[in-house]
Amino acid sequence: MIHREGYPTIIVTLVFILLLNLVVNYFTDTINWIHYLSYAVSVFLMITVLQFFRNPKRNLSRSDYHLIAPADGKVVVIEETYEPEFFKDKRLQVSIFMSPINVHVNRYALSGKIIFARYHPGKFLVAWHPKSSTENERTTMVMETGNGKQFMFRQIAGALARRIVLYAKAGLMVKQGEEMGFIKFGSRVDIFLPLGTPVDVVLNQKVIGGKTVIAQVG
Repeated sequence: MIHREGYPTIIVTLVFILLLNLVVNYFTDTINWIHYLSYAVSVFLMITVLQFFRNPKRNLSRSDYHLIAPADGKVVVIEETYEPEFFKDKRLQVSIFMSPINVHVNRYALSGKIIFARYHPGKFLVAWHPKSSTENERTTMVMETGNGKQFMFRQIAGALARRIVLYAKAGLMVKQGEEMGFIKFGSRVDIFLPLGTPVDVVLNQKVIGGKTVIAQVG
């Protein structure tokens, strides 16, 4: 399946491919290396865009006791940090880096009520830069679960990702595994947990959105 966020990009890519091949055919009478190069570029672009926006069906993991990975990718940060935007205290941060080859759909890691959602314009530093979490274009969402615990999730744009989509709005009740948003062309998702939360992943571990257990929250 192709995610709906990809349709505009796919249409633009198709138009570019069509124009490219029309120009090549117009200025060259016989088939030669220019045609083959044009065809190769067209196929490469189309395959690349389609894999960026793929949205495979998954058997999702759901549990009130587990915080599930909100994105595909690799765990690049597990550390105690100060969170200045909402909690204004120390939290346990777990960050997942999404490469361009990962599925870019973001999912709600828990079921609960959205109590805070905000978009922040910003820079496009590489996603692993220490300041990307506070200076890059990003969104912040805070969810409160049924037992009153609060968790923050932050989508962060990188050097390549230039569009972040967040579906969450304050007051919305959401279910674990449902689509939370989309980051075009990869980047990073930060999770902020209460200190002392048992974490089930390790650095450099690959995780699958909607399936891999990140932490015990029950």
